[in-house]
Amino acid sequence: MLKYIAKRLVNGFFVLQGVILITFFLFHTLPGDPVELMAGQNADIQTREMIRQDLGLDKPLHVQYAYYLNDLSPISVYNNTPANQAKYDYHILIGLGDKVLTAKMPYLRRSFQSNRRVDEILIDSLPGTLWLALASMLFATVVGIILGLIAALKYNTFWDNFFVTTSVFGISTPSFVSAILISITFGYYLSDFTHLSMTGSLWENHPIYGRELHLENIILPAFTLGIRPLAIIMQLTRSSMLDVLSQDYILTAKAKGLAPIAVILKHALKNALNPVITTVSGWLASLTTGAFFVEYIFKWKGIGLKTIQAIEFLDLPIIIGSTLMIASIFILINIIVDILYAVIDPRVRLY
Repeated sequence: MLKYIAKRLVNGFFVLQGVILITFFLFHTLPGDPVELMAGQNADIQTREMIRQDLGLDKPLHVQYAYYLNDLSPISVYNNTPANQAKYDYHILIGLGDKVLTAKMPYLRRSFQSNRRVDEILIDSLPGTLWLALASMLFATVVGIILGLIAALKYNTFWDNFFVTTSVFGISTPSFVSAILISITFGYYLSDFTHLSMTGSLWENHPIYGRELHLENIILPAFTLGIRPLAIIMQLTRSSMLDVLSQDYILTAKAKGLAPIAVILKHALKNALNPVITTVSGWLASLTTGAFFVEYIFKWKGIGLKTIQAIEFLDLPIIIGSTLMIASIFILINIIVDILYAVIDPRVRLY
């Protein structure tokens, strides 16, 4: 297993290199000038050039890319100056003339707009995204398994056909469309009944009471984000249950006189959940890294909202940093999913 994990981590490293390369050159060649957005249209040429030099945007693109990789690498080479020591907080390994080989934490640079460290911004935004993904996945898993179980037990009846038909709409409707419809319907037109708002985050700043927890704000975005995985989990549970219920050991259990509820829960459902668990784990990775438009529409404070706002202002360090963090999370979660699946099902071997 350790060999498999090491192999996957090496593969993940090369995937991250590709992500960095594509993201860096893609967003650095987009129309628009981040310096103009920072300085304003009335700033003179000299001011703009000073900002451009300070951000390193005056250098050729391949040089900027090399500098970014140097900042990102835990082993880097810098001019040993007090300014660089304060900026990168490195530890000197070897002196190289006027330069030094250093060890440090990966440096994602600072936001063009706020001048805050990108890693601090992303770490502050990450809990919101994780809580939303977990709430969505919990809702989708519980409701999806229950509906799938009912559909299997009511096979070829009205309820079975109704759930299957409804799930098709859930799978085919894009999340941003669902988000707009759900936000307007339940957060605006029916807000007097639901007592829910169109937008909001888990934590809100109150002018008098300070930071307050608002659990009700997670209901609509979690419901929206959970619709597609719920539909897939429902169909997968239904299909798996129908297959298990036709097995000989289920017929034997019924013939021995076991109560129907015991046959379903202890024997059928337990064995039918293996493929569902794999799907749940995979969707958790997708929801954690793919809630951009849902967060934006509901103004949910997470990495997705922060990234879209950064794109609007061409805040390149946040765009590249968030893409790198999302790719890293996706890679790690998929490795964990493979390991868990091998633990759950002994027939699976990791190579």
